[in-house]
Amino acid sequence: MKSEISVNQRGNAKVITKVGVLSAVATILMLFDFPLWFAPNFYQLDFSEVPVLLGTFALGPVAGIAIEFVKILINFVLNGTDTGGIGELANFVVGCSFIIPAGLIYKHKKSFSAAIVAMLAGTAALAAVGSLMNYYLLLPLYAKIYGAPIQAFIDMGSLLNPAIIDLKTLVLYAVVHFNIFKGIVISAITLLIYKRISPILHK
Repeated sequence: MKSEISVNQRGNAKVITKVGVLSAVATILMLFDFPLWFAPNFYQLDFSEVPVLLGTFALGPVAGIAIEFVKILINFVLNGTDTGGIGELANFVVGCSFIIPAGLIYKHKKSFSAAIVAMLAGTAALAAVGSLMNYYLLLPLYAKIYGAPIQAFIDMGSLLNPAIIDLKTLVLYAVVHFNIFKGIVISAITLLIYKRISPILHK
């Protein structure tokens, strides 16, 4: 009995260590963000979801949620917040919307085809949840915090895409496209490196 407890404790310690390392890598990757050509520059793409998705596939959805949470928490502590933590909470929810469906599908069946389906499902959920969060929470919140009308954000979008004329089209042509692009890029990178990283994460 004692030996079983000892083995379980060592296993838990290893998982916690891996979660910590992946969270640290994700936090560092958050620092290197950049805008995309089809969305206003307050939407910044970074690759911090790559280690989160790697951890989700290797260690399970719960570990993925933990990595996402620690990543957001460290960034909050280091960089502070302009939104009273609401923006960070929204980022956590949006990030989880991507990794949870992907992690659950891949956990059920671990194969290349299942990984593709998992990441497609995660990307779809990311686009849907990200759009709803931006439409109902983030854009109105940022407009209030910065004392700027929502129309200012819409005008920034219309400079890049004349089809953007209101909040709905801003979300449709900028936010949805941004999150789909992000999901595809993160998924592609994960596919390329997962087999190389997987033995280390499972060791």
